[in-house]
Amino acid sequence: MSILDIASLLIVLAAIAGFINHRFIHLPHTIGLVIIAMVSSLGVLGLNFAAPGLGIGEAVTGLLAQIDFNEALMKGMLSFLLFAGAMHVDLDKLADKKWAVGLMATMGVITSTFLIGTAMWWILNALGQPIPYLYALLLGSLISPTDPVAVLSILKTVSIPKSLEIKIAGESLFNDGVGVVVFLVILALATGAGGHGGEMGPTEVAKLFALEAFGGAALGLIAGYIAYLALSALDEFSLEVLITLALVMGSYALAYHLHVSGPIAVVVAGLLIGNKGMKNAMSENTRDHVEKFWILLDEIFNSVLFLLIGMEVLVVGFGTDHMLAGLIAIPVVLAARMIAVSIPIRGLGLMGRQFTKGAVPVLTWGGLRGGISVALALSLPESDYKPVILTITYIVVVFSIIVQGLSIKHVIARFVKD
Repeated sequence: MSILDIASLLIVLAAIAGFINHRFIHLPHTIGLVIIAMVSSLGVLGLNFAAPGLGIGEAVTGLLAQIDFNEALMKGMLSFLLFAGAMHVDLDKLADKKWAVGLMATMGVITSTFLIGTAMWWILNALGQPIPYLYALLLGSLISPTDPVAVLSILKTVSIPKSLEIKIAGESLFNDGVGVVVFLVILALATGAGGHGGEMGPTEVAKLFALEAFGGAALGLIAGYIAYLALSALDEFSLEVLITLALVMGSYALAYHLHVSGPIAVVVAGLLIGNKGMKNAMSENTRDHVEKFWILLDEIFNSVLFLLIGMEVLVVGFGTDHMLAGLIAIPVVLAARMIAVSIPIRGLGLMGRQFTKGAVPVLTWGGLRGGISVALALSLPESDYKPVILTITYIVVVFSIIVQGLSIKHVIARFVKD
């Protein structure tokens, strides 16, 4: 099938699933798509088991095999989704929470990586599925960041104090970029430069981290400012929409070739355009068109992404032992998340900063994992350890989206006091 055929099929399936959910199931849009796609995929597996001669399972699996989930998300949809999300974050309010957001997005991710990696290394060895410590840390690094796409889609469906909403949204936008950088650093250590393990020292690790993270932020700031100047010189909504689209695609592609963080670059650019650009560089008519364009794009890519997450059950190999490890990983990930958000919040609280009551449980339960974790797991080089990492990741992500996503409203009602 051609790229056009695959894209057309995904859009049609997303539209059908969205209609079914909206008309009959009434779940939040993204969660409904995941569930419908998973149920349909499991139905295909069941039908294939009952009547293997029909070849339905092979046909559907073959179609999914043509879709590189990692490429489609990490080098395609993610840039648009991050920019759309960042555009709607209030930069002034984010600046007020910069210490909490910054610490959770950096030290929180690193802390969670080591907590999850160490715990799962011990658990997998106890289950008779030994895994090198660096590969366990890889699992920790790819499952630690909260997914901004999943988080922001759920935030649209709940009522939450603004001070807490800005922490959750801001952290998810930045810790995703930081998480990818941590993943790349650990992957380089695990596989070794040039195929030889152990060649990266602390200096090389620090340089790689700084280049990816700070280089991405600098690129986003420069590209965003150039786009801001162009927007200021115009009053033609169609061209200004095109400029924002060029900003996202151009800066993300350039980041990839410069070996800096593309996610961080588009988040910084989105914050700049969504705040300064919207206020100072656009007329009311242009602002309306730009907002509607990115809302529509956000909804389309969200629908396709969550549909794909549900369908990926067909390509993830589920061994019984691997599934047990995945189920055990759920409380491990939640416990690590609670510790990772508690440390900066408690620390800043001792310095006199005030936080919404119930911030820790809401940040813990609301820290959803999503497509980014699955994409990173699929991007791992083939090894004896990839199947167990992929299975654990998928189980944690599905639990996060469905169980945590559906119950976060009740957690907020239980713990949050304005």
